[in-house]
Amino acid sequence: MYHTLLLPTLFYFVTLLIAVPFVNADASKILRRTSRRPSGYDSKSSLTTRAVPTVQTTDLPGKWQYSRCLAEPGANHVFPYQIIFPQNNSAQNCLSQCSTFGYPAAGMENGNECWCGDVADITINGGTTVAETNCTTACSGDASHLCGGTQRLQLYLWNGILNNWQTPANIGRYEYLIPGLVPPLLATVGKNGKVSFLEKFGTSEFKNSTGAYELDLSLADDFDHAWRTMQVKTDVWCSAALVLPDKAARILNLGGWTQSSTLGIRLYTPDGSPGVNGTNEWEEDPSNLQLQSGRWYSTALVLSNGSVLIMGGLSGAGGAANPTLEILPRIPGGSTVVSLDWLERTNPNNQYPFPYVLPSGSIFVGYYNEARILDPVTFATVNVLPNIPGSVTSFLAGRTSPNQGASVFLPQKAPYTDPITVLICGGSNFGIALDNCVSIQPESNNPTWVIERMPSKRVMPNIVALPDGTYLIVNGAQQGVAGFKLGSDPNLSALLYDPSQPVGSRISILNNTTIARMYHSEATLLPDSRVLISGSDPQTPGFPEELRIEVYIPPYLSQGLTQPVVTVPNTDWQYGGQYRITVQLFQGQTIRFSLIAATSNTHGNVMGGRTIFPAFSCKGNVCTVTAPPNVQVSPPGWHQLFVLDGPTPSHGVFVRIGGDPAKLGNWPALPDFTLPGV
Repeated sequence: MYHTLLLPTLFYFVTLLIAVPFVNADASKILRRTSRRPSGYDSKSSLTTRAVPTVQTTDLPGKWQYSRCLAEPGANHVFPYQIIFPQNNSAQNCLSQCSTFGYPAAGMENGNECWCGDVADITINGGTTVAETNCTTACSGDASHLCGGTQRLQLYLWNGILNNWQTPANIGRYEYLIPGLVPPLLATVGKNGKVSFLEKFGTSEFKNSTGAYELDLSLADDFDHAWRTMQVKTDVWCSAALVLPDKAARILNLGGWTQSSTLGIRLYTPDGSPGVNGTNEWEEDPSNLQLQSGRWYSTALVLSNGSVLIMGGLSGAGGAANPTLEILPRIPGGSTVVSLDWLERTNPNNQYPFPYVLPSGSIFVGYYNEARILDPVTFATVNVLPNIPGSVTSFLAGRTSPNQGASVFLPQKAPYTDPITVLICGGSNFGIALDNCVSIQPESNNPTWVIERMPSKRVMPNIVALPDGTYLIVNGAQQGVAGFKLGSDPNLSALLYDPSQPVGSRISILNNTTIARMYHSEATLLPDSRVLISGSDPQTPGFPEELRIEVYIPPYLSQGLTQPVVTVPNTDWQYGGQYRITVQLFQGQTIRFSLIAATSNTHGNVMGGRTIFPAFSCKGNVCTVTAPPNVQVSPPGWHQLFVLDGPTPSHGVFVRIGGDPAKLGNWPALPDFTLPGV
């Protein structure tokens, strides 16, 4: 009797478990209750049952549409990006994640796997359509719908254009400029119109390197006279630099590789003129003028009060992190060092952080995969911003060295009432380069990161602000992180980012170079509106220490139009002042003025970068330009002023805005330094 009554009961539950495999919790409760009974089936017990899972074709996010069941090509996969959702995979979650990061093809497999990619991947990687009965596994987070099967994808496609990358007829071009002497680590355009390069000194692979060189662009056809060899006293390897707001526009270099060089403070006053050699040298006094703590891979910034902030880095080669900031000039007899617990917590992924002075006067800092706003006096945190998005598969991907991306401020335009936007492009998920840019308005009511996919992956890129308000993205690798022998698969393509276009339509694909430029490559806006492309010190097998110097000719210079001419009688501007400028136009099209802050560039960090479109009015060929209104909109400093005749910019003229409020022209008062005065 016992066995006779038990068999129908077991048959029922076996049937239930086969038919509804994802309702095990309810079924197991019933089994436990039944196992305590001696016999029989209780017809009064209630059972929770669910329908057999089906393909989700409605209530899909965005413009997703179901396509078909797709067979994977053996042990390989159709799409490159896999996300495991052990308990919450669903069409909603998977498809939303893929489209957020710009992938228009996606599929779910094995119930808990989400895969993202491009439509072209299906053909390239051998995906084949199979009968719908091949996709039979319910989603781990939605038992009523299907998520593929074993080597079977529940395939969905985006119905529309997700990435509207532009392919203009005019894509500009790379041009070879001149052979170099070393692969420079840091590039700065001086007020004299020449380019100052700094390179490892004492640790250089080039044994005769002096660590400092200056390129006279006007002599690019005369190698023997174009290069001026200069001297530094300590090693500037992976240091920080910027252009001071003093009246000489001195270049300040800070920190270095090891021992006394990590405390280094070095100054150079650009002199000479195009075709005429200067005589000034780099000035340094390691015994009497030092930073308060050693710094390697740190960042520098001119604050709104005209003083200099230097932040983060390591204490030196092989040393511990230096999770602090300090201010120059140092208060006599006092310390200006401030500890930053958030830099300590995110070490070692926050080298060369991205700081900016915001229009409120506060300070934005991006570091690793985080960002926050600091009080400009105490440097206490005012607001912790949302984490910076990473890759489609990992929120842990980073944006600062060694997962090195690049960052810029997007343009500020008179009357300066719009929120400022920070842009960061590229980076790495600890070796897997990122293929997106992210942007945020830190001081908006609801600051949120916006993700825009790039046409290719890029770690160690450079971004250059152009006079027309666009940004050139060049250099870098498609695999690895920043460091010697840690990058491969160079990215040879140039991109143009235009923030005036809608999100998703801002990136244009420009021309390619034939020269690999990975670790320690730089890109710098020149006064003639070209972009200087230099360096690459990867030490990766098969890739040389790159000495050749190129220029990129942006589309605005490669369409055959004559550049306008601008004459600026007064180059020392005060906030809110109005300045008469004479222009000579050749197209007679829409006129604009732009101010591009003088910067130093290294490791994707444009120290002091800013683009401003000031207010102006014109009568005939005489225009009156109104300087930015205050130190928050434009901290004290030097800028290149350009006039644009339609799309075509002039040569830049250096102007200073805001004077020298910190009296850096009288610093440092030591015998080894020549001071310009205030």
